[in-house]
Amino acid sequence: MPKKLSKFIQPFLKSLVVIGLILTLLLGHSDSALAARAGGRIGGGSFRAPSRPYSPPSRTYRGPSGGGYYPGGGFGFPFIMPIFGFGGGGLFTLFLFIIIANFLVRTFQSAREEYTIERQSNPPVSIARLQVGLLAEARGLQEDLNRIAETADTSSSAGLTQVLQETTLSLLRHPEFWAYAATESKQSRLESAELEFNRLALTERSKFTAETVSNVNNRLQQTAARPNLQSTGELSPEVAGAPGEYIIATLLVGTQGKLDLPNVNSSQDLRRALSQIGAIPSEKLLAVEVLWTPQASGETLTSDEVIAEYPDLKLV
Repeated sequence: MPKKLSKFIQPFLKSLVVIGLILTLLLGHSDSALAARAGGRIGGGSFRAPSRPYSPPSRTYRGPSGGGYYPGGGFGFPFIMPIFGFGGGGLFTLFLFIIIANFLVRTFQSAREEYTIERQSNPPVSIARLQVGLLAEARGLQEDLNRIAETADTSSSAGLTQVLQETTLSLLRHPEFWAYAATESKQSRLESAELEFNRLALTERSKFTAETVSNVNNRLQQTAARPNLQSTGELSPEVAGAPGEYIIATLLVGTQGKLDLPNVNSSQDLRRALSQIGAIPSEKLLAVEVLWTPQASGETLTSDEVIAEYPDLKLV
């Protein structure tokens, strides 16, 4: 081969080798990331106004002659007419004062009724998010969540309350594996709460490449996962020995009233936040989403993936 041609081909071949190595690394990393980011989901509920219609109290006034009732509790035109027959200045001033005072009372009562109706049809609501990052050895959490997803009744408030309690209990039973955590809680009105809840849920779900187990509003769906397990069910040596491998669990709740979760800076803060969410009564619980990734036991997220996808997490 001529030297000139050899000088031209050698750099080209080197470039092809380098490109091939880069593609191999990228594709290999991408494949492992895709397998590790499949998640599970449990949830349900709705943001509907409470079905407790407000009935304003009946207010009537009996005239001075003991006759019929005047609705609304006010002194109307029939009561004013006799005043001019008497023509007394002091008496007229007294009755005029009573009429004005009664008008102000009626206006205040009407405003109070409108405010009460508004609070009942559009009550205050809290939207909260709690995320926990656990070490890879906490694979029992994945097994617990898979079991809950397969057996939970997510079509009723009582069933969703049980999901929330069992999930928080499972997390509370693994404090030795807590590594990261973060909380967020917002207050709004019922009309805008669903939008905020759905925004948070979509943000978390978008981090999954697939939802391999899903039980939402009592619709159970399962797809095949690729577990990284040996026949004994233990973590594979690659995962067990790898530094910085994690499981992420996220709890989203919508509840009536005020729910202030503590900022998590320690394991004590995380324990208190889990206890608060798990103690929400069923009559106040509006909606729940429990999401975790990876879903399959034996698969984990790397520390780089946690940093990239969950930047709000803090060490506990």
